[in-house]
Amino acid sequence: YDKAQQGASANIPQNGTVLFSVRDEDKVKATELAAYLVSVGFKISATRGTAKSFQDAGISVNVVNKVKEGRPHLVDMIIDGDADMVINTTATSGSITDSYRIRREALMHKVTYFTNISAAIAMGEAHKARSEMTVSKLQDLHKSI
Repeated sequence: YDKAQQGASANIPQNGTVLFSVRDEDKVKATELAAYLVSVGFKISATRGTAKSFQDAGISVNVVNKVKEGRPHLVDMIIDGDADMVINTTATSGSITDSYRIRREALMHKVTYFTNISAAIAMGEAHKARSEMTVSKLQDLHKSI
């Protein structure tokens, strides 16, 4: 998955700040992912509802406004270069409208972006595997046969 992301020019950051805004159905999995990311040194920022789930699990999180809640909000974080990765899942028409602005700015500012929790979890697994991954030259493998 990591190599596929790199091939699509969507590199998985190894550190920095992850911005979360997820629908209620994804909060349990997002909380597990956030806990892992914090354990490897990432900082977490999240909208109020998502942040509450993280705080309830003992995860340190910076609370950020949704676009409709006023400035400074999560789009401002992306524009200002304060987000290295965004995980945003939507459920309602209002959140879909906000999501468009988030996606657009993430794309414009080359911030890695995930729109569903399954892809975000795959990113977490790829991040874990990266430290365990070894690369071998085909020529070296051939010599060992």
